Amino acid sequence: MRRRLIHSTLAVVLVVIAVFGVSLVIVETRTISDSAQERVRAEAIQLASIVDSRLLGDQRITSAALSAQVGSGRYARIDIPDQGIVEIGEPPTGDVITETAHGEQGETVTVKESRSAVTREVGRTLVIIAGVALLAIVAAVLLAVRQANRLTSPFTDLAETAERLGSGDPRPRHRRYGVPELDRVADVLDSSAERIARMLTAERRLAADASHQLRTPLTALSMRLEEITVTDDLTTARDEASIALAQVERLTDVVERLLTNSRDPRTGSAVSFELDEVITQQLAEWRPAYRSEGRAVVSSGKRHLRAVGTPGAVAQVLAALIENSLVHGGGTVALRTRVTGNQAVIEVTDEGPGVPAHLGSRIFERTISGHNSTGIGLAVARDLAEADGGRLEMLQLRPPVFGLFLSRSQVARPPRGGDKQVR
Repeated sequence: MRRRLIHSTLAVVLVVIAVFGVSLVIVETRTISDSAQERVRAEAIQLASIVDSRLLGDQRITSAALSAQVGSGRYARIDIPDQGIVEIGEPPTGDVITETAHGEQGETVTVKESRSAVTREVGRTLVIIAGVALLAIVAAVLLAVRQANRLTSPFTDLAETAERLGSGDPRPRHRRYGVPELDRVADVLDSSAERIARMLTAERRLAADASHQLRTPLTALSMRLEEITVTDDLTTARDEASIALAQVERLTDVVERLLTNSRDPRTGSAVSFELDEVITQQLAEWRPAYRSEGRAVVSSGKRHLRAVGTPGAVAQVLAALIENSLVHGGGTVALRTRVTGNQAVIEVTDEGPGVPAHLGSRIFERTISGHNSTGIGLAVARDLAEADGGRLEMLQLRPPVFGLFLSRSQVARPPRGGDKQVR
């Protein structure tokens, strides 16, 4: 492309020089010839006038008296009636310019000049025109090379950017070249790079969220299957198998929700549901793990609360909090339900050392962890809560208290038996 740009620019300049240069040579040659002819004519007329004045004054006409009136390199012949012929200079040979003038006393003045002087002047003019044309060609080449580099370098750079995008490096380069069309292409590539980067980030985040959200149900399912393998009681095996099937359904729900959110994050399945059912399910799932650690998980507070949200997502949030207390907390883990305004709140607390003060405001950030874990559990839990229109907050550092706030349903069953603790 660079070579084509240089050749095309040079061709245009050569055509322009040829058209205008030839025209200029023709005009200048004609101008020089006409100017020489006019000079010879003027000299003949002037010489005739001088001869007239001398004849009127009865002065003798000689070549010595008139030689100063004839230019160098010219020849003059004066024919005077009754006095003869007076010649000034050497007659030129070859092609000459001739002009004749007649005086009032009957004399005839003829002035001649060789065309070689005109040819030399035309030659000097041609050299000047050729020099200017050469300078124009050199300037055109330099300009063509500069313009070609200015236009081709951005194309090379844009090609490298596109290749980087294709190889999986979506970083925008934010380079502009001062050419509107190329800058438009650069804008589109940078926008595409930013979209690809967001897509890759979303895909990586989905993979991380999926692995974290699927880990808890798989852990619970594994514990149930272990219970089945070690028991000889058929009734216990059936109960554990029923719970395992429920875990499989929950896994299916988690996968479906992840796929749905990845296609359209605005898609939701919020319904009115009983918080007691979700809490009871979580207690049943996590009691074996806590029992094996010599700890307990209990619930208390207001019963029969109905909230608006996705039961599976709420279960995932509670599972993340309970697992967090199992891994990082200590003592008994308590789930307490209460009401504040038009919201239902589930608080999760334990008797452990709590959250370090320097992590309190950043505990929900991804990759932030005080115990060398993945650091995405609480971040995923907060995202799930916010997707349902709720929120997850850190209410207290020591002992740690997390609060899940959900909108209350307008339809609620009357409480039976009041608040009580379930073990």
